[in-house]
Amino acid sequence: MKKTFYKKFIPSKTEEEAAKRSNTPFQVTHELVEIRDLRPALINPWQIKKVVTDVEIITGKLILSHHEVFEYIFRYWTLEMCNHVELGNRILVVIWDASDEKLPVKHHSESVYLELGPNDTYTLGWMDVARNTTVNPNDEVGMFWQQRTKSFLFKVLRHGVLNN
Repeated sequence: MKKTFYKKFIPSKTEEEAAKRSNTPFQVTHELVEIRDLRPALINPWQIKKVVTDVEIITGKLILSHHEVFEYIFRYWTLEMCNHVELGNRILVVIWDASDEKLPVKHHSESVYLELGPNDTYTLGWMDVARNTTVNPNDEVGMFWQQRTKSFLFKVLRHGVLNN
């Protein structure tokens, strides 16, 4: 199921009366809800593609957009897991580094997580991956949430994208 925010702009009669009694304006609220998924998932497995910066390697934190997380990750998670992240908590995840397709490497520790980031972004903690793979600044990486294994698949797609 796809996840989205339901924003409540118009108060109910009860909320309107309560706001009048307390002499405070109505506050617009939003709630994370599930909606029917109208389109099938994409064929290309590397749904999230990104050119890695030196800051993302040094800090061990990949910045993911709201769109990427809602379209390619939250779509496959339970509503409870999504709400946990939306409330500012971390969810520990597993990342399989498939850069060497013959010998994928599993990363699962306290430094491998997804959390809410600043300015409508999300942070994927990938310190273990950044330290134990041959990823460099300006490399293009791809990843996706694999529903079958309940983990991220990660791969260095191209080295030195911005240098070419």
